[in-house]
Amino acid sequence: MYLEVTNLCVDLGEFKLDNINLAIEKGEYLVLIGPTGSGKSVLLETITGFYSPESGEVKLNGKLLNNLPPEKRNISIVYQDNILFPHMNVYENIAYGIKKDFNKEEIDQKVTDIAIKLKIDHLLHRNIATLSGGEAQRTSLARALIVKPKIVLMDEPFSALDISTQAKLTTLIKEVASSYNTTFLHVTHNFNDIWNLATKVGVMKGGKIHQWGTIEEVFSRPENSFVADFVGVQNIFKGKIIEINKDAAEIELNKNLVITSSDKQCLKKIYPEDKTFDEINFDSNVLIAIRPESIIFSNEKFQSSARNQLKGTIKGFIESGPNYWVKVDVNGFEFIGLLTKSSAEILELKKGNEIYLSFKSLNVNMIDEYHSFNKEIH
Repeated sequence: MYLEVTNLCVDLGEFKLDNINLAIEKGEYLVLIGPTGSGKSVLLETITGFYSPESGEVKLNGKLLNNLPPEKRNISIVYQDNILFPHMNVYENIAYGIKKDFNKEEIDQKVTDIAIKLKIDHLLHRNIATLSGGEAQRTSLARALIVKPKIVLMDEPFSALDISTQAKLTTLIKEVASSYNTTFLHVTHNFNDIWNLATKVGVMKGGKIHQWGTIEEVFSRPENSFVADFVGVQNIFKGKIIEINKDAAEIELNKNLVITSSDKQCLKKIYPEDKTFDEINFDSNVLIAIRPESIIFSNEKFQSSARNQLKGTIKGFIESGPNYWVKVDVNGFEFIGLLTKSSAEILELKKGNEIYLSFKSLNVNMIDEYHSFNKEIH
């Protein structure tokens, strides 16, 4: 493992990092999310060396970092407010970290190469005060990357930029990360950064990492109610497996509502390939998770490959930008789906109307952490 954070505790008086465990392979892009004050920035700055851990270890490429000063760790950090030297131009800012290690010709080549990759080669002789927010942030990133750090830490680097500039920078960073095989740990509040950049994602609250893993694992298999709420799963229901085979499970929510799941990952745990039905032993209590964007709405029942087709009554709408969250009562259970406003108009949806919901069994995830899911989260 490339970056290893093991049982890390940091005591800052009014705030603590509590037993943080994290691991990143070389070249991975881990995005950390969580509410304000959850400890994301403190974790980054502890890895950088600005805070000393009370206990636990930080290792990078097998080397223990705990007692190394920040300048010896070969880690770059990029903040929301780019910290550029105002008395230097763009070229001088980018070259600052390598000017003692290379001759002028080598420095020129390295600065030009990274500037071209980040599309700021035309700005090299510009005064820092004349740069736009996006140009300044690309300059900060170039300065961070040119020293070829072992890992780049990013603390909400795009949050002060407009949406268009964010999108352009995200694309550039993805290209640079790939070409340099750079490892990133990126703190953000913007879920688009996850979809566009992340190979792994972690969710923090109260100085703890509550879950980390692939996007699929975290967003479809939340391990507790806080993670489920934060990543927007919306539809979490308690049920009981009443029928199961190697391909699907029937989950009864109540006597009038049965949901089919073809969650291969969970089915393999419950029903291993080398076992017969009589040999398996499992807890029939289960939670199912259905993301709102997996639900399709229609005014009439229709032919579909989706194995779950339900009929319910519209309870209400919540406007969210160009979309609506649609709440539907199905035999006493509230399902929440997502519709564009134009789709809602076409369907002529109204509160109290009957509506059909359909979703594929592959989109019904079974959460096997049933007994710990609703534990109290601080």
